[in-house]
Amino acid sequence: MSGQWGGISRGRVVIGAMGALLLIFGVFRLVTQVPSSHLVALAVWLGVALILHDAVLSPAIVGIGVLLRKVPARARTYLQGALIAGGTVTVIAIPLIYREGRQPRVKAILNQDIPLSLTVLVGVVTVGALTSYLLRLVTERHAPSGTGSSNGPPPKNHGGTSE
Repeated sequence: MSGQWGGISRGRVVIGAMGALLLIFGVFRLVTQVPSSHLVALAVWLGVALILHDAVLSPAIVGIGVLLRKVPARARTYLQGALIAGGTVTVIAIPLIYREGRQPRVKAILNQDIPLSLTVLVGVVTVGALTSYLLRLVTERHAPSGTGSSNGPPPKNHGGTSE
């Protein structure tokens, strides 16, 4: 009990306290150094993001999950990974596409064709997931019989003795 405080380790208490102090510092800087009009715009942006998440993104993810139940378990793993990676990249790219051309070329950080880059990156994710799935199929086909699939249930021990 020497390394605990109220059932929580001292390290967690220290990390939590540091996080709380950083949060207070960030809020203080936000309130004292950002104009109030920008704070209102930030609050609106956060509210819209919350509504979009709860009203659009979450139901879409649940719907996709229901549709994926029809895909065989082995393929579903790779499809889910590709959807997560592709979805994350797309969510990051959407604001960049929306704001493209709104900054002077001298100030713009990204001077590239973002829709094309997004298409290429989603294509790379798709090819990577498909290649990984096909490699798994090939290695399972050439594996010695009796090894079975890594996604299947473990073999049952009916003999009563463990090996």
